Amino acid sequence: MMTKMKPTHSLEIKELLKFADRKFRSERGAFLFQEGMAAEELYIILSGKIQISKITSDGRELSLRICGENDICGELTLFTDNSKYLLSAKVLEEGEIVAIKKDVLENEIFHDSKLAFEFMKWMSDHFRKTQTKFRDLVLIGKRGALFSTLIRMSNSYGIHKENEILIDLPLTNQELANFCGTSRESTNRILSELKKDNIISVKKGKISILDLQYLKDEIGCENCPAVYCNIE
Repeated sequence: MMTKMKPTHSLEIKELLKFADRKFRSERGAFLFQEGMAAEELYIILSGKIQISKITSDGRELSLRICGENDICGELTLFTDNSKYLLSAKVLEEGEIVAIKKDVLENEIFHDSKLAFEFMKWMSDHFRKTQTKFRDLVLIGKRGALFSTLIRMSNSYGIHKENEILIDLPLTNQELANFCGTSRESTNRILSELKKDNIISVKKGKISILDLQYLKDEIGCENCPAVYCNIE
């Protein structure tokens, strides 16, 4: 029996769970779907973490977001004919996933105006977050993109301690670089500079931010609400 889930923004996940076709456990390193595959399902994350990414034309990986509890992925394929997944979804942390047939959800949205309205609001929030992320990647350079990513991760996974914010998400430098659209070497160099200047510290693969205001000042942070400035 599926338990009641908390809402993600305006969209009630429990409403979508009524249309679930199957539930399964995900394994770290496996893919829910990959770019170019025929799109037949959407997925709701009950537990665990899923990385959504795009492979660029030159073979580099650009990570766009991390889906966690109550998040949806595969939604960009709705209401398109002969649809294919535009992105790839890789399991970062194992957990439980619910799958919903694409045509079933399309039919429900078409006939339920309340569900359609809530889904539109959720998609609007989702696109706004994506837009602000691409703005940062394009306009403020590699260093700024890394600073922006650290700020977003602190909003999503930050644990506030006395003099620091621990980002409770273990990532390799390559995985972090993928979120910034840059190379591992550039990310290593910038992280080393930040550690030397006591802006961050790194222990057991997790980053702690010691001076969040420095990162914000360097990129001219507009202090957007955390609901938009996050990595999810």
